[in-house]
Amino acid sequence: MSPIPIGRLLRANTTGCDIGCKVTQGSTPSFGDMVRIPLTNHNQIYGLVYDIHIDDDGLVNQLATADVSREIIEDNRQNRNVPVEMSVVFIGWEDTHGKVHHTRVPYPPLTLDEIFPCDEEEVRKFTQDGSFGYLRIILRNLELPAVDLVTAHLRQVLAARSGIDADQALEASLGEVIAMLKDDYPQLMDVLSAVSEIL
Repeated sequence: MSPIPIGRLLRANTTGCDIGCKVTQGSTPSFGDMVRIPLTNHNQIYGLVYDIHIDDDGLVNQLATADVSREIIEDNRQNRNVPVEMSVVFIGWEDTHGKVHHTRVPYPPLTLDEIFPCDEEEVRKFTQDGSFGYLRIILRNLELPAVDLVTAHLRQVLAARSGIDADQALEASLGEVIAMLKDDYPQLMDVLSAVSEIL
């Protein structure tokens, strides 16, 4: 398991959360990466990063229009108090017995809980039974960039597997996508077109 937290939880509900982390942390996940939040009762919540943003503040507004040295810019980036904020959609959870559930989490994590990036072993464990039904959480949420998020997530899933295992995971995931979007041909074609770029 990934031992180094990437940040702490700012706000959450049972569908997702926002987390804050330092600008300088090298282990900051990318769009579509899977993360986990360990809870105090030994459950874990899994999610996907779907938005990353850096808000401005008064100092940044002033520095943007001033003629300042590179050192001042780097100092502001390294020492600023405004964190990088990431939005995460929850895609499932793991109970105290180690069983993974691809359903809505029973309750949200608490503020200031630590968030960790998922390594390849954790990605494999979450998708080990070949079920990708949790993709419905992404595809049916109109507030998410569903096509790009599914594509980025599948890139991580395939990178965590190799050979026949990767082929089987791709076939199973695309089967789920086709079943879910059979009545939405335009979105189905968008997903299949985007996924073809990662193969």
